[in-house]
Amino acid sequence: MLQVNRPSSEINRDYAEVESSPAQTLTSYLEIVRRQFPTMIAIVSACVILALLYLFTAAPQFTSTASMVIDTRKVQLFQQQSVLGDIAVDSATVETQVEILKSENISLAVIRDLHLIEDPEFTGVGGGLLGTVVGAVAALFSDGHASSEFEQTRKALERFEKNRTIKRLGLTYVMEIGFTSKDPQKAAKIANAIADAYIVDSLEAKYQATRRASVWLQDRIKELRTQASAAQKAVVDFKTANNIVDTGGRLMNEQQLAEVNSQLVMAHAATAEAKARLDRMNDILKQDIPDANVADALKNDTIVKLRAQYVDMASKESIWALKYGSDHLAAVNLRRQMAEIKKNITDELKRIQESYKSDYDIAVTREEAIKTSLANVVSESQLTNQAQVQLRELESNAQSYQAMYDNFLQRYMESVQQQSFPITEARVISAATTPLKKSYPKSLVILAASLLGGFLLAFGAAMARELTDKVFRTTGQVEDVLGANCIAILPALGTATVPRLGGKALGGKLSAKNNPEPDLLRYVVDSPLSRFSEAVRSVKVAVDLNSIVRENRVLAATSTLPNEGKSTLSTNLAQLMAHGGARVILVDADLRNPSLSRALVPDGKIGLVDVVAQKVQLEDALVVDPETKLSILPAGTTSKLLHTNEILASKAMHALVTQLRSKFDYVVLDMPPMAPVVDVRVTSSFVDSYVFVVEWGKTSIDVVRHNLRGSPEIHNKLLGIVLNKADTKALARYESYHGRYYYQKYYARYGYVE
Repeated sequence: MLQVNRPSSEINRDYAEVESSPAQTLTSYLEIVRRQFPTMIAIVSACVILALLYLFTAAPQFTSTASMVIDTRKVQLFQQQSVLGDIAVDSATVETQVEILKSENISLAVIRDLHLIEDPEFTGVGGGLLGTVVGAVAALFSDGHASSEFEQTRKALERFEKNRTIKRLGLTYVMEIGFTSKDPQKAAKIANAIADAYIVDSLEAKYQATRRASVWLQDRIKELRTQASAAQKAVVDFKTANNIVDTGGRLMNEQQLAEVNSQLVMAHAATAEAKARLDRMNDILKQDIPDANVADALKNDTIVKLRAQYVDMASKESIWALKYGSDHLAAVNLRRQMAEIKKNITDELKRIQESYKSDYDIAVTREEAIKTSLANVVSESQLTNQAQVQLRELESNAQSYQAMYDNFLQRYMESVQQQSFPITEARVISAATTPLKKSYPKSLVILAASLLGGFLLAFGAAMARELTDKVFRTTGQVEDVLGANCIAILPALGTATVPRLGGKALGGKLSAKNNPEPDLLRYVVDSPLSRFSEAVRSVKVAVDLNSIVRENRVLAATSTLPNEGKSTLSTNLAQLMAHGGARVILVDADLRNPSLSRALVPDGKIGLVDVVAQKVQLEDALVVDPETKLSILPAGTTSKLLHTNEILASKAMHALVTQLRSKFDYVVLDMPPMAPVVDVRVTSSFVDSYVFVVEWGKTSIDVVRHNLRGSPEIHNKLLGIVLNKADTKALARYESYHGRYYYQKYYARYGYVE
């Protein structure tokens, strides 16, 4: 606070660099919490009190839970019997069942079965203090007519769905059904009723679906029976019209064609065999000595005897010819007999040849007859095949209709059986029981939530207060925003030291000995060991340090707005300097509102205005305090002045200040505030330094900054800023190294008192 000017302060620059580092982010938030700690404690306490109030007034709620599973094994067991074609249960199917459990159909069934529209919990205003208040308010705006059954049902349904919980347990097939009620037994009863209603609804849905399917199947079966009969009749009529005879699953012409074709093959084989025998016989007969090595010849008795005779005679002829010679009569006779036997064999072979020829002719004739018959059958078959194309189409239609009829008839029989044997995939695995502990409100959870919510709300409120707190509270704000040093922080003197406007007129001395309360304008004299006095001393030290650089004898105290304490500071500063032995004069230069003159010299008739106008001498207008030897120049009569700024800017005023410089060590000017009037700006030519007073925690930053920016001549001669009326306890939360400086325990070590 004692720096002469800002640029020379290396400590401030180093500290600003440290504050701008990322490591200070958490510290800045902690500082906000510390500054707004009372507000945050109040908000958190209010939230906890509200939570406790709610816990004491809220009606207890009890939750009972039942568990139900979709039995996939049962689904697979009866899957083939289902007319509707049940599929395997998957995740989507389970989620669908959860939504069915949440449907109004199930809820209304439970409401209807348990007569919940007659229960005040579902159709009344609700329990607890909050419910009573809501009911009373609703009664004020109601038209007085009784609710209809539909309205009561809808209201009960809304309450029912609000208190009911349905959820799937993880990825399992288990569904958890919960219900919350004021009555624990009622909660268990309703949870079980929901499970039962779902199972009944599932069975009813399957029964209705099966029944509708059966009715539809009956109509479809009748239609298919008629269509199948018509298709079969069309096949029969077509066969009759086209002379198509079916024997054993084959058409007659096809059977005839196969038989004739087989006969033709056999006839052709017989012809070939007969021709082969005939050709063989012809070849034998062409030989000189026919060889009867044919099947029929070998079986002929005549040829066998003749051949035996021929062989016997040939043997004798060879013997006799060898014995008697070939020309012997016996040998010749034998050869003649052999020729006769050979001729007989040849005749017998010719007879066999004729027989073979006859057999061949018969085989050829028969083959030709069979070929003719085959040609006729083929011709007839070609005509029949053309008709068979349409016949096959008719038969296919008849088979399709018959298959559809058989299939639907089978399904119909299954549906009839299923109507008498309904099944459901769901079953209760854990029935709801009466809960022993309340589920709501949960005291620990609500208290924890209130604490957490209170802390969040309190921190939000603290941040909001910080962001909207556009006033000066710390020396850092003064230095950063205004670019000037904060040379002192004057503590608020409290309600016991309210400024007195009716001080004792000089003729006597300015003293508060006869007053029960100390005078704010003489506080440094009456309480020299107080915190306030020490802060005023810091202002004097700043004045003295600044005088090393340049002359600093004419001081002006001003502020932005009225009632910020500039007159109190200027008076106490002058009193402090004078009490220390310096020659000091206090000039009331606030010609618009000379409150200092009214307080110190209420009966004064002459003053600054008269001296500047050269109506009186300076010595005649001065008032001296006998105790501190402080000279006071009141403002004088200012009620009729219109242009006070012209008076302060006049050459006479400059001459007066020059005269005061020569007679006094310090000249303290109590100036008017800068925002309402412009008088301060015209004094920059003869004032050495300005002390700018800002009321702590009240004066807007924007107003102060605007006035100083608009008055560069004041800013250039600014000695520093004084924060006045500071709450020292609150200041400790904003700036610990300044605020804690004012704690009593530190002053007590050096004999300071309040």
